[in-house]
Amino acid sequence: MMTLPYRGRIAPTPSGDLHLGHGRTFWTAFSRARAAGGTLILRMEDLDQARCRPEYATGAIADLRAIGIDWSEGPDVGGPDGPYTQSERGAWYQRVWQLLQATGTIYPSPHSRRDVAAALSAPHEPEGPAPDDEEPIFPPRLRPVTGTGVECTEPGQVNWRFRVPDGRRIEFVDLCQGATARVAGVDFGDFLVWRKDGFPSYELAVVADDHAMHITEVVRGADLLTSTARQILLYEALGWPTPAWYHCPLVLDERGQRLAKRHAALSLRSLLERGEGDKVWQA
Repeated sequence: MMTLPYRGRIAPTPSGDLHLGHGRTFWTAFSRARAAGGTLILRMEDLDQARCRPEYATGAIADLRAIGIDWSEGPDVGGPDGPYTQSERGAWYQRVWQLLQATGTIYPSPHSRRDVAAALSAPHEPEGPAPDDEEPIFPPRLRPVTGTGVECTEPGQVNWRFRVPDGRRIEFVDLCQGATARVAGVDFGDFLVWRKDGFPSYELAVVADDHAMHITEVVRGADLLTSTARQILLYEALGWPTPAWYHCPLVLDERGQRLAKRHAALSLRSLLERGEGDKVWQA
């Protein structure tokens, strides 16, 4: 089989200042692309319109360049697979929704978070979040009959979910974490692919963009291992090849909690201002 040229990506969400954990993950992605003699892409994942701000996107670019990370394609330098800002890629996401809808694997889901929480309190339903994920298992009894929504021609103002194959074990070899598996219906349930606010979910947008941008390896944090299992199901439904996976260990604070954008003292901006930018690549 022909080996494709390496194409990696870094994909910050501009909803706050990047922190040390982001820096280390993005440095790993940059280093792996450089070692492979490949191409690195910067993509801004700004679909959360309530939290994302242009100034955070500008700041992320400045901070990443300040710690020595460079890329060949992105919103600031252009490239053949742009635009590289997700809020500008709506037509492509609708096309991918149409491809999924034609497979019969997705369905409209009117249920709110409150409906899901209420159903999860009933006896004999799966309870609690997946090990590295914050979304509760969607109760199978809230699914409509198979084939619901096949007549639709556009997403509309309603949530759409992917119907997972309950009991199926999704296995993949992660180049950092090793052999990994998740069981559909146990570790995660039917998941959102389209939101009622008119935007695709993280899962759909990431799969759509990684495919369109010809990404051969996805480097990101280990908190997204369950998302990888979901995304593998999307790749399969769409008939697309999957990339390789490399999930980096998380950077934790003094209490053993993963870093968040509220950790201002460990933001890349603060580290750079204190002359501690080298902490990004220190183990």
